[in-house]
Amino acid sequence: MRPWPRLDRRLTLENPERVPDGAGGFATVWSPLGVLWGHVRAGAGRIEGAEQVTLSTLTFRIYVRAAAEGDARRPRPEQRLRGGGRTFRVLAVTEAPDLPGLLVCFANEEIPA
Repeated sequence: MRPWPRLDRRLTLENPERVPDGAGGFATVWSPLGVLWGHVRAGAGRIEGAEQVTLSTLTFRIYVRAAAEGDARRPRPEQRLRGGGRTFRVLAVTEAPDLPGLLVCFANEEIPA
């Protein structure tokens, strides 16, 4: 068993909500659900190219304290974690196999255009 990573980054867990945009459509707003302390580690990256556009994607592993399924403190896919001026979209969440008591969130960083 490995030692726990240091949960030293304050992250706000946010949930997407659809709200009317006033023009007959909808917009997404993010409502904070609470604060989690986590450890952010960069994972694998890849580069995809198409014609004149190159897109690089970097996946992160974010470790947070474990919470039971259905608990509001347990991140879910499509939610996001925001901290230190960075935003991470949660892709998947699972228990860390070699770190009991922790969850690992696989996420991509969202960078505004």
